[in-house]
Amino acid sequence: MTHTTRRLAALAGASHAGPERTFALLLTDSRSLRDAERTLFFALRSARADGHAFVEPLYRRGVRAFVVEQARASEFAERMPDAAFVGAAQPIAALQRLAASHRSRFAIPVVGITGSNGKTIVKEWLYQLLAPDRRVTRSPRSYNSQTGVPLSVWALDERSQVGVFEAGMSEPGEMERLAPVVQPTIGVFTWLGPAHQAAFASMTEKAVEKMRLFVHCPTLVYPADQPDIAAAVRQSGYAGRCVGWSMSDPQASLYIMNARAQGDGTVVRYAFEGATGEFSIPFIDAASVCNAVSCLAVGLLLGVEPTALAARMARLEPVAMRLEVVEGQRGLTLINDAYNADPAALAIALDFMARRPEAEGRQRLLVVSDMEQTGDTDAAQAATLARLATAHGLHGVVAVGPRLCAHLATLRAHTTAWGFASTQALLDSPLLDSLANAIVLVKGARSFGLDRVAERLALRSHETVLEVDLEAVAANLNHYRSLLRPNVRTICMVKADAYGAGAVEVSRTLQDRGVDYLAVAVADEGAALRRAGIRTNIMVMNPEMAALADLFAHRLEPEVYSFRMLEALVRAARRQGITRWPVHIKLDTGMHRLGFDPVADLDRLVAALQSQEELCVRSVFTHFVGSDSPDFDAFSALQWRRFDEASRRLAAALPGHRVLRHCCNSAAIGRFAERQLDMVRLGLGLYGIDPCTGGALSVVSRLRTTILQIRTVPPTDTVGYSRRGHLSRTSRIAAIPIGYADGLDRKLGCGRGHCLVGGKAAPYVGNICMDVAMVDVTDIDCREGDPVVVFGPELTPTALADVIGTIPYEVLTSVSNRVRRVYYRE
Repeated sequence: MTHTTRRLAALAGASHAGPERTFALLLTDSRSLRDAERTLFFALRSARADGHAFVEPLYRRGVRAFVVEQARASEFAERMPDAAFVGAAQPIAALQRLAASHRSRFAIPVVGITGSNGKTIVKEWLYQLLAPDRRVTRSPRSYNSQTGVPLSVWALDERSQVGVFEAGMSEPGEMERLAPVVQPTIGVFTWLGPAHQAAFASMTEKAVEKMRLFVHCPTLVYPADQPDIAAAVRQSGYAGRCVGWSMSDPQASLYIMNARAQGDGTVVRYAFEGATGEFSIPFIDAASVCNAVSCLAVGLLLGVEPTALAARMARLEPVAMRLEVVEGQRGLTLINDAYNADPAALAIALDFMARRPEAEGRQRLLVVSDMEQTGDTDAAQAATLARLATAHGLHGVVAVGPRLCAHLATLRAHTTAWGFASTQALLDSPLLDSLANAIVLVKGARSFGLDRVAERLALRSHETVLEVDLEAVAANLNHYRSLLRPNVRTICMVKADAYGAGAVEVSRTLQDRGVDYLAVAVADEGAALRRAGIRTNIMVMNPEMAALADLFAHRLEPEVYSFRMLEALVRAARRQGITRWPVHIKLDTGMHRLGFDPVADLDRLVAALQSQEELCVRSVFTHFVGSDSPDFDAFSALQWRRFDEASRRLAAALPGHRVLRHCCNSAAIGRFAERQLDMVRLGLGLYGIDPCTGGALSVVSRLRTTILQIRTVPPTDTVGYSRRGHLSRTSRIAAIPIGYADGLDRKLGCGRGHCLVGGKAAPYVGNICMDVAMVDVTDIDCREGDPVVVFGPELTPTALADVIGTIPYEVLTSVSNRVRRVYYRE
């Protein structure tokens, strides 16, 4: 469905400046930009950022429709006259009005879900139960905020048969604004807990506020056994049909007669509207039973036949947890959930830790921050933590924050406890470095930044360092940009940890410079960048079948190179209710590595793409075999002809949006300027290595170490393993802490290669060892502790590659992860 900016301005009572623009996609986070030409950006303010700061960067990336604050509209319109600017008193209100208008177009059942716990699980389970026989549009992941709900509802289209949307809140007034956006026909109140309690005088008051989502809802499902929710239903004056479910009241609309554990699952027997039934779920915890009962009620209300519903209940799949398990230093196992902290979530995480195989026979430690927005007093918070520590057998609690520190005595009555007023105070203490052979749960409110604690426990130290000049990265990018034709976009390769330079910091630099895409090899690399806060579009060049869920979870755009991958992606997206996920089609024009045949596969590929709606082709591309050498120019021209014809046909067959085309890598950008098309891919040239630049680039990485020891060795002796280091004179031999485990190739040994000490060549003597190499410094004025350059601008990776008969890629990417990266700008 296409909309116009003028219609939105009229709907929201807002002004309009600039030409009228159409849009189909809504954007509130610049990191999620997919299709600039069809996007409307809402410049929202939050505690962390002002969306107006992203208007001009998005304009440079092709966005031409914006909703901004009224006071800023004319200012932006003057600077960007070809863009449409809707000036609203509150852009967030305009977003909600637009979504509410969109929702009104659909006369279909819509399930609205709220509560403190279980919203996302109920939503995902309802999808699993309803999707076999009807098209369900649901909230992606946990989009339940003032922004997330309208973005979720916007996904409704003419094919939607049921909508399932969750709605959350943190303060009064929010549900009232979301009710017209969701307009639920069936409301589900899951369960009430202490989250966000600080804004309310009582649990009942919070429940009444949540009930505002259902003020015009015809039917309500809720747990009648929870007093605060039952009281809220009465106090709200709700006049619709109440389906209260109960495990204690046989007169309840939905009576749970029995819920008994059986093996690894639970069998539930129920009575509803004069009939009885039974179903089983593959879960044994009480929360799962409550969530399943809510789903049962909705399924029955929507007319799902009870036996079919029972069959589907038995196949319910768990909803993925956010807890991350990583290996730490000194035998530690880390469970990192440093993003929220409330008693219910903490209890779940502690239970998760107790069930881990790694917990068997090991100490269990908790690093936890003050719990925010629970409404508890400091003393009550400490008492709750002490109770959980006892119940879960914790051997120690590291408390971070002034509230918990004020009540350490309460904790110490139940377990060993340490207190730190801030995260930085903990990082500055010797405690973390003393932890060993334990399983550690790091759990805290996002504002405390406890992820730094997890990172600290996983840090590695090594005297050998890879220095990365981020200014050189930017300079190389600018060099290639100077070679591009107008409006050509850039994809920057940061795979293999940015060719060994460190993907996170390099990506931040490139993001700041406004590149259009980053490209990684596998989904794990992209997920790591997302966790580090990278917002730029990320392309995954070699996605694996086992990592499809990670693509969706971390907003990653996969390369599609085979029908098997295409079909698997469609199935995975369909299961999650995803439509128009951006993908990039790879054509094999001669590399014969990955890709569709541009002739034999094209008709089938077009048919497959046209027959689905889950994926949207963002680009089509190929890879030159030898663009860096004139020896392959004839073959490069053949590849170009094959790609040009096939990519044009593919783009023409998908007329609903623009399909971008790209084939040029670093070398081809300058050599084949006429083939730059819509985008180019910057790889090795970005890191300062390209035989086609004529010395215009800067090597960005310098691998350096230090001299550990210098000894004098007579010519009658040898140096190193297997006595391979022969001397022709009495020599000064320096040992340096770098070896093949750090990425120093053994073929450089025995005098074939050298490093630089004091700017002079110091040949490697004897075999290079795993952790140490020896070099001849007889003619060099140096001492122990002096710096050593293994490669860098003064001794390039290309020079080393020539010595050992390889390519610079291998030299750069071989640098081990145990080598610390240090970033700087000149």
